Amino acid sequence: MKIYIADDEKNIRDIICSFLKNSGYEVIEFENGDALKNEFENNPSDMVILDVMMPGTDGVSICQAIRAKSNVPIMIVSAKDSELDRITGITMGADDYLVKPFAPMELVVRVNSIFRRMSFNEEVTKKNVFSYGDIKIDISFRICTYSNKKLDITPTEFALMAYMFEHSDRAVSRDELLKNVWKFDYDVDTKACDDVIRRLRKKLVKTTVRIVAVWGFGFKLGLEE
Repeated sequence: MKIYIADDEKNIRDIICSFLKNSGYEVIEFENGDALKNEFENNPSDMVILDVMMPGTDGVSICQAIRAKSNVPIMIVSAKDSELDRITGITMGADDYLVKPFAPMELVVRVNSIFRRMSFNEEVTKKNVFSYGDIKIDISFRICTYSNKKLDITPTEFALMAYMFEHSDRAVSRDELLKNVWKFDYDVDTKACDDVIRRLRKKLVKTTVRIVAVWGFGFKLGLEE
């Protein structure tokens, strides 16, 4: 897997590159987001890791620009740690948001989790196609459609949708989603799950499917009334 990293701090790039390369990834680094975006447009990578505050275009804007053309997994790594910053990053299309300073191994774990999430179908389900309302999810071809129209979703959103469709007969907790979709084996902020749900709900407006909150627990699928 090839990963592009953009951060204006060389020591941060060196640390991230070192740990990811030791974990078996091919890593290409950039001093700013504009350089990464230009290279991505010609030679896409399998994942993008972006700092927020960089010379030129900021990381969130780069994330939004890449997401407009690609569903590649995107992780934001930033010193900005407010709830608004995190929600903005996720809303603009990031799959994960990691706050500096961070333990390098935590970044590796999160990267591994995202890639496992993309191939989760081999681990959590034996069925190839799930349907609910007017939405159909094809695991084998990684396609999500509604009324025969393609629903444009990210790998994280696809994995979450597929898991909820597989368990459409019951409510699923936030912890269950984090463990089985995000593949996190340690305690994390469950707001990451809420942010993706919030983003996904906007994409489901044109469909008959709704993600309903189960207060104090998690979520379940429902149909538009």
